[in-house]
Amino acid sequence: MDDARLTEDGDTGLLDRLGFLLARHGAAADSRIRRALEGFRLTPRQGTALILLGQSGSMGQQALAAALDVDPSVMVGILNDLEAARLVERRRDRSDRRRHIVAITDEGDCLLAKTRQAVTDVEQEMFGRLSPEEVATLRGLLLRIETSRNEPACTE
Repeated sequence: MDDARLTEDGDTGLLDRLGFLLARHGAAADSRIRRALEGFRLTPRQGTALILLGQSGSMGQQALAAALDVDPSVMVGILNDLEAARLVERRRDRSDRRRHIVAITDEGDCLLAKTRQAVTDVEQEMFGRLSPEEVATLRGLLLRIETSRNEPACTE
């Protein structure tokens, strides 16, 4: 791909290259989210799982792994930790005993509001100078970037 297509004017400094900018801002976002959630003893993936379960009520363990775009073996570890903290519970599906249904507990529901607020605070801190339209554009562009759950940075 032509470097000029990836930069504004084709003569951008090395540190202003898209890859470096994304890496820097991504690392900052990751660090801030981790700090915000560590007070609740949650990792970002655990927080994301809790938020998703809060939205859905309950869902199959495989569907949750797919929604979070994590390997099923990684999902087991995430759920083991959340279950040990009594934030979620897994139970067998009555219609298919091989399938586990994951549901947020009352304790998980109480922590959910704090988790959402912590993420909102980080986003406001990072993106507060952007207009709602700019945030929507940024979100749309980031969703189009090619990444894979098998990349080292995507495993927890």
